[in-house]
Formats: sequence, structure tokens, C-alpha cells
Amino acid sequence: MTVTTSAEPVLSAESAIAALQGNDNQLRYYAAWWLGKHQIQVAGEVLCDLLHDDGYRTVQGGYPLRRQAARALGQLKQVEAVPALVDALWCEEDLQFREAVIQALSAIGDRRAVVPLLHLLRSGEPQPYEALIEALGQLQVQEALSDVKPFLQDSSERIQCAAARYYYQMTQQPQYLERIIQNLNHINPYLRWAAVFDLGAIGHLEAAQAILQANIANSLKLLNLKRILEAVLESDRSTTEKQKATQILFQAIDGLLLQL
Repeated sequence: MTVTTSAEPVLSAESAIAALQGNDNQLRYYAAWWLGKHQIQVAGEVLCDLLHDDGYRTVQGGYPLRRQAARALGQLKQVEAVPALVDALWCEEDLQFREAVIQALSAIGDRRAVVPLLHLLRSGEPQPYEALIEALGQLQVQEALSDVKPFLQDSSERIQCAAARYYYQMTQQPQYLERIIQNLNHINPYLRWAAVFDLGAIGHLEAAQAILQANIANSLKLLNLKRILEAVLESDRSTTEKQKATQILFQAIDGLLLQL
């Protein structure tokens, strides 16, 4: 890597990519974020290179720049990044980095991630289980059913919620959806937030009313109603069903916008 001392502000794709070659780690971190935020597709290769960066490491041993590069790759959703991301899964020093890689692979949705993700789940070693189980659900990995089942009783309610989300995605059985909906009224606000994002990811129309009544910020309600709307539009429902569903969701979204 060529190291420069330039502190040119990040105002374009070119300046962001140039900043990644510098020695200002905060600027490099911001540049990686900027490239992902603006979905700069030409940055895919350089972001993949950052998955092995050793120039920015915290005293605790974490790799903040690697994490941000993985998140940016998830936003770009380039299938070309999958091999580099899969290779990055084996970094054992930073589980937050592994979590970001798993989330990126989930966002890209390429089936080449399935075998390595199953390997992690079955390893018996500490893992970012919430992200891992959610990714297996997004990738529709049916063969993980028996592996995920114990997590329905995990000591972490966040992991329980992830497992319920996975089981609903795999089986469509309503009891798993209901477990997530129940968390919308949890005393812990973080669990309420996790539940609303799980429902948004599932894209279940019937969960929209529960989201509207939940004790969460209207901005989170809007975001996840929009995700449900997108899921409805992309579904194989009939035209009539889509029209009815979208009308319901648009009315709910309009009502929330009036309250902002």
C-alpha cells in the first residue's frame, strides 16, 4: 500500500478512494463509510483489500476499518466480493468484524456463503450468533433447522428472537412470528427495536398493525413499514392482493408522516 500524508476531504469517489491509501485512520474509516453509503461500485476491489488491513487496530485487538469495509461491501452487494468476504470469516481476533462480514454476505445473498456459515454455526466456538442465524434465514438455509432449534431457548433474548425469525422464514408457522411480535412490548427498548427490524426483514403484512401499536419511535415504524411494503411488492401475491396490501401500508405510512 502506498502511504500518503494528504488530508484531502472526502467529497467524491476519487477522493474517498485516495483517502483509503493515506495514514489518517479516522479519515480512512470515514472514506470506507462514504463509499458504502453512496454505493460507489468501482470501490469494490479496494474495499475487499481492506478486509485484511493491519494499519488500524485498537488496543483491544479489533479492526475498525475492516469492519467498515465489510459493511460497505454489504451495501454495494457485489457478488464479486463474496470470495474475499468468505475468506475474512476466519479472522478469529475480532468477532465484531466477523459479524460485519456475515451481515455483508447476508445482504449480498450469494449461496456460496452457505457452507462456511454452517461451519461456523456448528463449530461449537463463540460466534456472533444473532447475525449468523439471521443470515441463514435470509439465505433460506433449510438444513440448519436442527442446529438453530436450541437457540430458541438461548439465554440471550436477542438470539431467541433471531432463532424465531429463522424458524418463521423456514416454516411459516405463526407461533414463531408471534414470539417476535411479543417482543414489541418488551420492557427492554433494545429488544423492541430488534423485534421491529426482524418483522421488517420478514416482510409480513399482518405484522404491520403490531408495529404501529408498538412503543417505538415513529422513524423506526416508518423504516420497517417501508421494508414490508417492498416485500409485498416483490412477492408472488396476485395483483388484487398487492393493491389491497399496498393501500393498507400507504395509509399507515401517511398516518405516521403526519405525526412527525
